[in-house]
Amino acid sequence: MPQSQFEELIQRTRAGDRSAENELLEKCRAYISLVARAQIEGWMRTKFDASDLVQQTLLEAHQGLSRFEGETEAEWLGWLRGILNHNTLDFARRYQGAAKRDVKREYSIDRAGQQSEASGQMKWELPDQAETPSRILLNREQEIQVADAVSQLPPDYQEVIMLRNLQRLPFKEVAERMQRSPGAVQMLWLRALNQLQELLEQV
Repeated sequence: MPQSQFEELIQRTRAGDRSAENELLEKCRAYISLVARAQIEGWMRTKFDASDLVQQTLLEAHQGLSRFEGETEAEWLGWLRGILNHNTLDFARRYQGAAKRDVKREYSIDRAGQQSEASGQMKWELPDQAETPSRILLNREQEIQVADAVSQLPPDYQEVIMLRNLQRLPFKEVAERMQRSPGAVQMLWLRALNQLQELLEQV
């Protein structure tokens, strides 16, 4: 969606247009789901599902719309991530206790990218030229498109991209989590990236 149309949705939502609000939240569902899945640590997955975080985050976004003061898509997504991060910590404390929480292991989608010193903006970086046949650099304005495309991939493709590209895990650890050999994981990852690129090129 062009930036101008997204900002128009925000303005209409502020004016009390419920259909615009529903569209705005629904467009961000896949994005929030991807971030939530990346944030949940191994032990947390046995306690609750990412969909719980997504529902809670979208509900709180609906209830707290009056507190959103931004105008742009980037500001909107940043606000949603803030709600999601808060809910992730709440869920973690509820199930494990604040004293046991290792805040150094908390995952933020901001860590999935690189920061440009000149612009101060974060960018997602899928594998570089040495790792894959093509390089995909995605800035904040494309995050929703990426999340929508990832959500269309088969589950194992989604998992390998999340572990390798969002959580930045080495292939050995990805292989252990997915219970596959490192070689099989690398091939799966390349196929996943190729299919993701095809979907993004269609957009």
